[in-house]
Order: sequence, then C-alpha cells, then structure tokens
Amino acid sequence: MLKQQLQLKLSQKLSPQQIQLMKLIQLPTLAFEERLKQEIEENPALEQGKESVETDELYEDQDDPWDEQENETLDLEDYLSDDDVPDYKTTDSNYPEESKDHQIPYAAGTSFHQHLISQLGTFEISESTYLIAEYLIGSLDESGYLRRPEEDLIDDMAFHMNLMVAHEELIDSLHIVQQLDPAGVGARNIAECLRLQLERQSASEARDLAMTIIQDSFDLFSKKHFEKLQTKHKASEELLKVALTKIEKLNPKPGASFANQSKTSTYIIPDFTIRIEEDQIDVLLNARNAPELHVSKSYQELIRAYQEGKPSKEQKETVQFVKQKLDSAKWFIDAIKQRQNTLLITMNAIVQHQRSYFLSGDERDIKPMILKDIAEAVGMDVSTVSRVANSKYADTPYGTKLLKTFFSDAMTNEEGETVSTRQIKSLVRDLIDAEDKKAPLTDDQIGKVLKEKGFRVARRTVAKYREQLDLPVARLRRSL
Repeated sequence: MLKQQLQLKLSQKLSPQQIQLMKLIQLPTLAFEERLKQEIEENPALEQGKESVETDELYEDQDDPWDEQENETLDLEDYLSDDDVPDYKTTDSNYPEESKDHQIPYAAGTSFHQHLISQLGTFEISESTYLIAEYLIGSLDESGYLRRPEEDLIDDMAFHMNLMVAHEELIDSLHIVQQLDPAGVGARNIAECLRLQLERQSASEARDLAMTIIQDSFDLFSKKHFEKLQTKHKASEELLKVALTKIEKLNPKPGASFANQSKTSTYIIPDFTIRIEEDQIDVLLNARNAPELHVSKSYQELIRAYQEGKPSKEQKETVQFVKQKLDSAKWFIDAIKQRQNTLLITMNAIVQHQRSYFLSGDERDIKPMILKDIAEAVGMDVSTVSRVANSKYADTPYGTKLLKTFFSDAMTNEEGETVSTRQIKSLVRDLIDAEDKKAPLTDDQIGKVLKEKGFRVARRTVAKYREQLDLPVARLRRSL
C-alpha cells in the first residue's frame, strides 16, 4: 500500500565557486598555467596582463543587479565604478622576480626504434628479411627486449602484413637485430641480454667464465650463491670475482639508456621558494602562480552603452550573456586570490613546524608531522592541506623538495621522545651503507642495532622501511 509522508533533512553542498577553488588549489604550477590558459580562451571577459590606467573596476561585493522580476530595466551601476585601480590589480611583493623566466625550449631527438631501424641499412639483406627485422624492432619494449612469443609474431605478420614467415626466417632476422647497437637489444630474457653483451667483449678467461655462468648457472648467480658457483666451475676466488665484476658492469636494460636520452626532458617548476638569511626563513610563492588578470574593458564599454540607450530584446539577451561571463571572470579572479593565500599560509605553517630542518638541512631534524597538524595550525580542513601538499615542490637551499617529503609518521623511543620515521629510515640506510658487503646485515640484525640506539622496531617494520628506501634484502646485497 502506498503512503505519502513528509521528511525534513539537512544536507550540505559545495557551491560551484568552492568546487572551482578546490580544483585550483590542488594544481601544481604547470597544470595551473594550463588551466589559466583554458579559462582565458573560454571566457572572453577575462584577460591577462596589465590593464590600462584609466580602466574602471567592474565588480563590488553587492547584491545581484540582474533581477528582471523587479524591473525590466537592468541596473548595471554595480558593474561600473569610478575607481582608478581595481583591487584585483594590486600585487604582492611575495613572488620572486627570477621565477618569471618562463618557457624552456624542448629539443626533439631520435627515438630508440628509429635509431635501430636506421642501422638496418648497413646490412646486405633481402627485402623480406628487412621487413621482418623492422617488425621485430617495432615489437621491442623500451628496455630493448622482445617479450612477445615467436609464434604470436609470426601470426601477426601474416595477419597485418600479409607476410608468411617461417620460424627459421624469424630467428635469422632476430640475430640481425641482436647485432645492432646498443649491445643486448633484441634479447628475449635478461640472461640472453647479458650474453649478447659479453660476446662483444675481447676474449679472456674471465669473460669466458662469465659467459659460462650466464648460460649454465644464471639462477645461482642471481641468488648470489658464490661458493656454489666457485665449486661448480672450479674457479679460483680471484677469477670468479673478476668474472662477476664483468657481469655487474653490463647493462640489463640496453634500450633504456638511449630511450632516456631521446625523450623530452621533464622539468619541475617549484611552486615555492625558500630563502634563509641569518636564521630568517622567507617563503615566496612562484610568480607564475600570481598572474595579472582583469575583466575585459570592451565588455565594460558594452554594459555602459546598454545603460545609456534603449535596449532591444536582442540587446538584453546579449547583456545577459555578458553578465554570465563577468560573473565567471570575477569568481575565477577571486578563486586565484584565495588559492595564493591558501598556498602561502599552508607553506608557512609547514616551514614553522620544520624550522629545525630548514635551518640545518639535516633530514634527521625533520619532526613528525601529519596533515592534521598543519590543518589545525592554519584552521583549515585536512582535505585542503592535502590538496596543497599534493604534487607541489619547494625550491630550498638543499634542493627541490616535494612537499610530501616533509610529512612523516611518529613513533616513541625508549626515552619517551617522539621521533620521525624519517629519522629511523635514515639510520637504516646508514647501517646498510656501512655494512660489510661480504656479510650484509639481515633485517633482524638491523632491528637489534636500532634497539640498542633506543628504537624498538620490529623486523617486519625494518623490512618495510628498507623496501621504501628501495634497498634489496641482505642476500642480494652480498658481494665477494
């Protein structure tokens, strides 16, 4: 049976202006510039650059004058003012001048695959072999490996190129690809990649032993079972050491080195600049985050012309469109102001919390700090602080740092003091760097050393920190 009932409930929704502000806050400098360009292109009432001295201010925070229910004549006085200088044109000196250098030219280079194909012309091969080799080059990944099964390659060439290829032809063409530079390209696995590089070295006892190890004992080599390798190949410790050194100097990703050179460089544009003079820390916002924006003067003149004459229906519709664009321009300018203010307030709070680190540059001076700490200090929501810290960089005297690196969890030592997990990670790295590589420290041993220093850290926690530092387990850190 159907029933009708009334229900009251309260709900909170973000206005479009608040949503726009939140989206702008989380953008780093380069993405913010792209967003700014997009807004200027989409809104003809918004212009960038300095405005003429005689320009009037269009907006004041007053009631909406566009209420046609009260009067058919639109009151446009609120969009016109006799002020010589709009408030949004005033600028702050808190933006370093040198941060205005603007566009870095990008250089285009030859791609990895183009580099390989250009070498095929030096071989005297048939047209079909050339086509097969070219297809194989196109199937290599960025590291230079041929990962796809040979049967799939043969089927693809038959389907896409109408080229019937026998397995022997494929292997012959692959051998040609494997002769190209850099050495090791076209390998189907890492063992073959290392073998191809060793084959190009001058013959010697150590090189021959290295090739034998790669071909017959790669599993023992990868697990660093040096005693078993020495026994199996009946080699002296000195000869084994030289052979392993040759292998360690090889490049397991031959294509990556060339690919990195040919790729367009990615530049980091710091959002903040930290300057330190005589224990005084200054936080500066990148000037590219503080663009000079103003409302188009032609739109202002359009409104004035409408006010002075007797508008037709078409003119009213036009002015309604102008009003929408003016509102949008004002909201965008205000959002940028609030973004600048939010970024500076948040960064200043971070600097004050980590003052000891910024004065010394020693990561061990980084204090425990989470998003909630900064949110409480600046009186903002945690989500807002998270948006500020997301993908933002600061140019410090100690290098360009990601803001997230200043945040870390806390733990208590045996003396009851709260310390940052960054400090413990730094100790783990120092212990591993100073260990005897013939007998590297296990995670359990590292945990015992940390306990002696006053930090109660479980073995699993040590393993987690070691993995976060991108350090291998003890067995893989071992060397002769």
